[in-house]
Amino acid sequence: MPTSETVRIAAVSDVHYAKASQGSLLPLFAQITEHADILVLAGDLTDYGLPEEARVLARDLTAAVRIPVVAVLGNHDYEAGQADEVSRILMHAGVHMLDGDAVELHGVGFAGVKGFAGGFGRGALGPWGEPAIKMFVQEALNEALKLESALARLQTPHKIAVLHYAPIRETVEGEPVEIHPWLGSSRLEEPLTRFEVSAAVHGHAHKGAPEGRTSTGIPVYNVALQVLRDSYPDRPHFRMIEVPREPEPAPGGEPRPHGRRAGDREPLISRVPGAPAAADAD
Repeated sequence: MPTSETVRIAAVSDVHYAKASQGSLLPLFAQITEHADILVLAGDLTDYGLPEEARVLARDLTAAVRIPVVAVLGNHDYEAGQADEVSRILMHAGVHMLDGDAVELHGVGFAGVKGFAGGFGRGALGPWGEPAIKMFVQEALNEALKLESALARLQTPHKIAVLHYAPIRETVEGEPVEIHPWLGSSRLEEPLTRFEVSAAVHGHAHKGAPEGRTSTGIPVYNVALQVLRDSYPDRPHFRMIEVPREPEPAPGGEPRPHGRRAGDREPLISRVPGAPAAADAD
């Protein structure tokens, strides 16, 4: 059960709810509700981006989840051209849908965007040549700017970035190298560093690696359901991130400190349930 010293954040993505998925993840959602304070869903909530699929997921979340839910859309949620309706349905079910937005829950800040593709490091696509290439790169830049804007609105000591596309190459390794550029963009890493987030979660790369770090050491977790199943077959299929709970100030006392440097914060703990806890130096 959650303790008073930490806020427990359960993260999973790529649930790909279809019209016939009703009840398929109720046991998982019930486990999460029992052990976590907050559920994060990092995109590809539906299989084809259909409102009917979103309604099935909304019914299961309403039936089994008794904690706040934060989510972003993934590329599958755009397939049918009804992403706004998918978001609306889930928002009506109580989900905090983030698209360049931020929300604070239990003293932890969450900033979320879908993200986009384009590649990593020196191999990232540049805005040069044909207009179509420039438009593609601009989409990645727009998503990075949306993430930056959302993070800038948070004043919490701990910030969690919620993405669908990967911000680093390390967590997509395991996928065919030919498709790495379509799985994420290192442009998404820049806001994580600038605002010293405590951790980032993403999905999309079903055969990627479960965890990695940015160039400055920020932990990044690939929480795709398929990755968690393959990497930890004998454990519950969600990532738990435990964040130290910030003490409330005494009446008339000093306000709780905001904007502290990452090195000044207590470390978060990340694990897959059933595995030994290990602190991540953030």
